[in-house]
Amino acid sequence: MRHRLLPALLVTAALAGCGGQTGTADGKFEIVTAFYPLQFLSERIGGDVVSVTNLTKPGAEPHDIELTPRQVGDVAEAGLAVYIKGFQPAVDQAIDQEAKDKSFDAASVVPLLKASGEEEHGHEHEEAESGEDPHVWLDPVRFSTIAEKLGERLAEADPEHAAGYRERAKALVAELGTLNTEFADGLKTCERRELVTSHTAFAYLASRYDLHQVGISGIDPEAEPSPQRLAAVAKEARETGTTTIFFETLVSPAVAETIAREVGAKTAVLDPLEGLVDQKGDYLSVMRQNLAALTAGLGCS
Repeated sequence: MRHRLLPALLVTAALAGCGGQTGTADGKFEIVTAFYPLQFLSERIGGDVVSVTNLTKPGAEPHDIELTPRQVGDVAEAGLAVYIKGFQPAVDQAIDQEAKDKSFDAASVVPLLKASGEEEHGHEHEEAESGEDPHVWLDPVRFSTIAEKLGERLAEADPEHAAGYRERAKALVAELGTLNTEFADGLKTCERRELVTSHTAFAYLASRYDLHQVGISGIDPEAEPSPQRLAAVAKEARETGTTTIFFETLVSPAVAETIAREVGAKTAVLDPLEGLVDQKGDYLSVMRQNLAALTAGLGCS
């Protein structure tokens, strides 16, 4: 795992100007977010009184990003930095050094699941340094708690617009509640409950809706599964009658396709929403696409 932040921190003061600014030229409150799901929350809760800068570009794999000097400057200048500690080491380092007192760690307001261990997936998960799974946004219930707490944190950081933040957070919590109901109803009765995925990003979703995740790779999507792991997944897929192997948008489908051919299954996309590719969609619409893929792939009535 690369942890390079460049010598950017040496020039942050120059980039950040006077360092005390938290607003844009048009008076909007500045928020920096680590990757897409947190950008979605910040934009929806912040509304038109905020300006949101996302550190992970659309379509980029966020696990191992490196920050440019300009991005470190963005962190330093922001009124609030929103992230998940332990997920992106470069972001953690920048926030720790430049925005420690003006940050919101989404992982601190909800209980996290333990990351799957090496004994199951044949390699270590370097970025899950705390031993916890960071993919909490894939559980709409936990995500709604994060939305509520972010609304409160924004109200504290920008009290002039506190009422609006709380109102928009409340509305978003209601939308996420509807999404949770759709998932619970859609996945209630399925022919299969084994969720075979290219990497174990979906533990929160599986836990919430009583599915059994079988990951080909572990938490790190770029890690290569061992031959033993491939054989174990293929064996379990045959034994459980798996008909669909799910792969994700930002990772090569090659390994999933290999398993699918071996067991006579098809493949389908399940989006972990770490870096949104389709700019026409958003968190809610892509999650509903995931639900449609799951109900088809698991034979849900």
